[in-house]
Amino acid sequence: MKRPIIIPVLILLGLSIGTLVYGQTYLWYDASDDSSYQTVADIDPPAGFSRLPVADTAFDAWLRNLPLKKAASPVLLHDGRRKGNQEAHARIIDIDVGKANLQQCADAVMRLRAEYLYSRKTYDAIHFNFTSGDTCAFAQWIDGYRPRIDDNRVTWEKTAAPDSSYRTFRKYLTTVFTYAGSYSLSQELEPVANPDNIRPGDVFIQGGFPGHAVIVIDLAVDAETGERAFLLAQSYMPAQDIHVLKNRQDRELSPWYVVDPASELVTPEWIFEWGDLTRFR
Repeated sequence: MKRPIIIPVLILLGLSIGTLVYGQTYLWYDASDDSSYQTVADIDPPAGFSRLPVADTAFDAWLRNLPLKKAASPVLLHDGRRKGNQEAHARIIDIDVGKANLQQCADAVMRLRAEYLYSRKTYDAIHFNFTSGDTCAFAQWIDGYRPRIDDNRVTWEKTAAPDSSYRTFRKYLTTVFTYAGSYSLSQELEPVANPDNIRPGDVFIQGGFPGHAVIVIDLAVDAETGERAFLLAQSYMPAQDIHVLKNRQDRELSPWYVVDPASELVTPEWIFEWGDLTRFR
């Protein structure tokens, strides 16, 4: 596959360096020292399947062009140790996990969704609920308001100057990861009634303590049969690199999965029902 053009982008307010790949901006990522990296689009679809064209501005395109670490890279935990199970991943998304044990399964889903929206500057669309049910909106955060949390009671106080920088955005996400999780996220998403309508950005989620969530990051279709194949990505517990999951039930198809409502969706570390498929509203 032809390599993408790599252009460093300086985000002046946040002093952050990002990379522009096929028109998609990844603000955490600096590929200026590595011209040989790959993206999710470099993962070949199964024989007979082809990716559908998507609009450059769509979440689909942003997910499809996520940068990958080198093929032999291990999954690392937030503290730099190797994950005990190195048999679950096919590739690793090249995105930081942070130093704290926060960016776990649902947090990784929220991170990807929020990063996409921030890259499009659609700040009003960035909002997630705490486990308490209170909404944490980035637009309110931009205005300088911060949550004060006493037990399950959340109030907002203006304690900071207005700021929409990437640095402030990341601090916002740290707070979201601290007080939200699979349970709260599951309450925000809407069910996808027909799994044949699966699309990138959809989420398989079982909300609980613990629960789990994985996100669909790409889609391919068999033109003759209409069958859909998709890629899944996850973080896990403890917080770790976001990685593309293997399909250990079908090694020839792996890392792709196909829609098969007659059976469960068996991923390497969790089993989902097709009724667990959801979508951001």
